[in-house]
Amino acid sequence: QNNGELSFEKPMPPVVPSFTTYTSDPAKPVPYTEDVHLSRTQEYMLDDQRFAARRPDVLVFQTAVLQEDLILGGPIVADLTAAISTTDADFVVKLIDVFPDDFTYEKPLKNNYSMSGYQMLVRGEVMRGKFRDSFEKPAAFVPNKPTRIKYTLPDIAHTFKKGHRLMIQIQSSWFPLVDMNPQTFTDIYHAKKTDFRKAAIRIYHNSSKIMLPVIK
Repeated sequence: QNNGELSFEKPMPPVVPSFTTYTSDPAKPVPYTEDVHLSRTQEYMLDDQRFAARRPDVLVFQTAVLQEDLILGGPIVADLTAAISTTDADFVVKLIDVFPDDFTYEKPLKNNYSMSGYQMLVRGEVMRGKFRDSFEKPAAFVPNKPTRIKYTLPDIAHTFKKGHRLMIQIQSSWFPLVDMNPQTFTDIYHAKKTDFRKAAIRIYHNSSKIMLPVIK
């Protein structure tokens, strides 16, 4: 919807296709965690995703405050329509539970850590664009041509509580959890420095959706 709002209702088709654009730069990838670590930690799955939401190369869409509990159980399907200025790109979709701005526990956490506005990563998964149709036969993108990218994220079992919000973040790097895509259609294992290019990426609103396994 308008202003980055995520809705359970499909928006009315505009006269001109509506989309949001971001630039993915391989030289400045979106990190998987806010802190710097010598090796991957388990704690990254609990990291507050506000550090990513503040970046211009991460799209953020969220619902209004939920008026009742939303219970999910099963796989999530990301069904995007995107156009990129190059011939390849990654697509990372993250499902996030946004806590209320005035959230408190009855028993405070250690060190009085505030959970107000906390963006909890519930699930995230990547699709390397050239494998969007087949893992056996990768295909280049036609620059600036709207293209469908549909893939399934792992199962979840999670309740978005009344008063919370559901957020979707979309980005094209998740470093170093995912190796950098040069964003040109090439053999990444033998890519040259000159193969790595910035990509302008459009996500079309009316033909993109996230299908959730709603139980209640």
